[in-house]
Amino acid sequence: MIEDLQLAARVRAASVVGLASELIRRPSRGGIDAYGPVLGVLEEWLSARELPHRRLHDDTGQLVGLLVEIPGGRPGPWWTLDACVDTASYGDESAWSFPPDCGDVVDGWLRGRGSADSKLAAAMFCHIAADLAPHAASLRGGLAVLLDVDEHTGGFGGARAYLADPAAARPAGVMIGYPGMDEVVVGGRGLWRATLTVHAPSGHSGSSRTVVGAISRAAHLVRLLDAAELPGVDAASGFPLPPKLSVTALHGGEGFSVVSDRCDLNIDVRTTPGFGAHDAETLVRKIAADLDAALPGPRPTEVTPVVAWPPFRLGEDEQPAAALLTAAAETGLTVRAKTAGPSNIGNLLAGEGIPAISGFGVPYEGLHGIDERAHLAELPTVYAVYHRAVLGLLGS
Repeated sequence: MIEDLQLAARVRAASVVGLASELIRRPSRGGIDAYGPVLGVLEEWLSARELPHRRLHDDTGQLVGLLVEIPGGRPGPWWTLDACVDTASYGDESAWSFPPDCGDVVDGWLRGRGSADSKLAAAMFCHIAADLAPHAASLRGGLAVLLDVDEHTGGFGGARAYLADPAAARPAGVMIGYPGMDEVVVGGRGLWRATLTVHAPSGHSGSSRTVVGAISRAAHLVRLLDAAELPGVDAASGFPLPPKLSVTALHGGEGFSVVSDRCDLNIDVRTTPGFGAHDAETLVRKIAADLDAALPGPRPTEVTPVVAWPPFRLGEDEQPAAALLTAAAETGLTVRAKTAGPSNIGNLLAGEGIPAISGFGVPYEGLHGIDERAHLAELPTVYAVYHRAVLGLLGS
């Protein structure tokens, strides 16, 4: 069985790379490029193979993804493979040693933006759906392949549209096709984000009257936030990372002669099971009150929450983590289960009560940076692992 899957994966590899190359050649930078061309390549490929699929739209009617659905012939849960086909921006294109949208293969590397994150995975998942479709009658439940955009903007419009679609079967779990072959991300810290608005009297910088401006008050607030005491790792919960607080942006003032009466800060708190969104908000509001007590302003400092996602962590014996880790082991790989510090789409899914894993794919370089590329020698093995994991989940 393992040898058959690996042989099929080697046969499929060239076709997977061909589709991925076409996707890379359609720029789809999140929030910059139109998504129609890259999704059009996928629609054409899926239609040619008569794979059932449909478009997903957000609340404004914008196209935010495609959904492939392969219903099984027997009752059971649905499982989802997810890969985004929008990308990070190119950055300084003059720093690249090849065109960011070249999509070519040189010395065994697929080159271009999206080769690692995550157009190669999207092409691979489409081929797995094509492999399974002729045998759907023997499968339990069903397989969905989500090909989403609006991921790199942080809006996750495609995933949100999928979860809100009443016609879509709710998945029992999701496997997200981020790259990296040594580990599977089975958990991640959550987040609580807010904007803090600091007020002060306005004034002229040359006036004889001394005014503590909003920027100065905000600088004091930043020091208080940086000095905040957060709990460490909670060994009892089994969650391996501590919470973290960061000031990520500060906006205020203009010119030279006006002392600003307002300054806005962005706060990002990474949360854990033992220090959640409520704890983060309570801490930040207390620090804001401490600022107002130490350096009173004309109005209290405002705390405006922006978004909160819960932390999550699957046990290695929970699905779909167990299926992928088992398939990797049976294919001869040693893959480590990891809890990630950065948040990802798994947190969004966790907020919906849907378990998710991510981060198993081919080795890569330059993700979100210059000269992004994906190593192809390992593609047949990665393909075989996902194929085997999906078959296990679908009861075949």
